[in-house]
Amino acid sequence: MAAAASPMLPALLLFLTAFAAATAGAAETTTTTALDETCAFLGGWYVTPELCASVLCSDASASAPCRAARDAPAVAALAARLAARNATATKGSVEAALAAARARAAGNVTSAAGAAEVARGIDSCLQLYAGVVPALQWAAESVAAGRYRGARQVLDAAQYVPGGCEGMAGDAAALPRENSAFSYVAMVAHAVVASMVRD
Repeated sequence: MAAAASPMLPALLLFLTAFAAATAGAAETTTTTALDETCAFLGGWYVTPELCASVLCSDASASAPCRAARDAPAVAALAARLAARNATATKGSVEAALAAARARAAGNVTSAAGAAEVARGIDSCLQLYAGVVPALQWAAESVAAGRYRGARQVLDAAQYVPGGCEGMAGDAAALPRENSAFSYVAMVAHAVVASMVRD
């Protein structure tokens, strides 16, 4: 009986060794998405993979729609859409801040001049967002169609809107926090779209 079992023993050992190697290799591999791959190569634009992923995909779960982007062009389209939507929302927040600043200026007789100056600065900021929103909507459409060069320039210019707003308002506290958040969205979107341009 021992002689009949011996030919099976090497085959069984070979099978177990192959199975163990296959399962160990599978455990070591991680699933990377197009978002992860795109974000991994943006260091030249001072965007870390972590910043890129957190800006473009606040939901870290594997089933998040942002992780379903199939390739780098889809990630670029996502980034451009997000920049346009974020600028639109920020514009609404700046409008609300302007209304509040005007109300403060009208109701505060002792420092009406200072409050009016802040309101004028916020109004100038609003004009920046009023101009950048349609430009970013155009850029999002261009990126979705695979046209990156002009969109890259629009996104490059959009990066300077939040800083311009802070300079014009003279009081960063008078601006909504969305203004600061938009700077990150614009920076990441620019980096992603710029990575698609082959000079």
